[in-house]
Amino acid sequence: MHIHLLQHGPAHVPARLTDWLSSMGHSFTIFHLDQGELVPRPGDCDALIVLDGNEALVSDPPSWQRAENKLIQRLLDGEKPLLGIGLGAHRIAAALGAIVAPGTFAERGWQTLTKAPESPLDLPERFEALMCHRLVFSLPDDALPLGGSEASPLAGFSWDGCRVIGLLCQLHATPGSARALLAEDAPAAIEAGRGRFIHSDEEILADAARFAHQAPLLDRLLTQWLRSAG
Repeated sequence: MHIHLLQHGPAHVPARLTDWLSSMGHSFTIFHLDQGELVPRPGDCDALIVLDGNEALVSDPPSWQRAENKLIQRLLDGEKPLLGIGLGAHRIAAALGAIVAPGTFAERGWQTLTKAPESPLDLPERFEALMCHRLVFSLPDDALPLGGSEASPLAGFSWDGCRVIGLLCQLHATPGSARALLAEDAPAAIEAGRGRFIHSDEEILADAARFAHQAPLLDRLLTQWLRSAG
């Protein structure tokens, strides 16, 4: 399969996603929308991944957002797998009619997620994942919840079986990609204030094994997602 990935900024890289795609024999193309690259055509790929991005892009839409939204809608209307992470999940949720707005709490760090009983996603009943967000979304119509954390009861969803998946959690993160993400997020974290859902860079990066533990979760999720293509 050939996968297109939409990147929204230098701090929001595919990280482990491209390693997994290569290891499974898939080809991919990364489109750097923030650098002026054009949004691809839906017919040129077998699946689409919409990556995370700075949440300021929601309140201050870039010039390419309309084209990106149109591409997402085309994928939703078709039969190809569609995956969104962070900002990408917000885009997909909004396209499905959900509300995207600031949550009660910001999350920045390692959080324990509990899987929803009705979720079809191949994830453990409880697992730890990196979260770095302030915005959340409501559950789109006809979607099933992934589950969530104490601060974010809805950390993701699946729609049309597992063909369309939206995730707030950063299962693809590595220590290197997380370091860049946290550096960009620093002002927002300071504004949000310290608390049990806001952790320092040192706390988040202290144990590289936590990132390694996410790898098999990502493998299970991506395998199930692409299997939806039949």
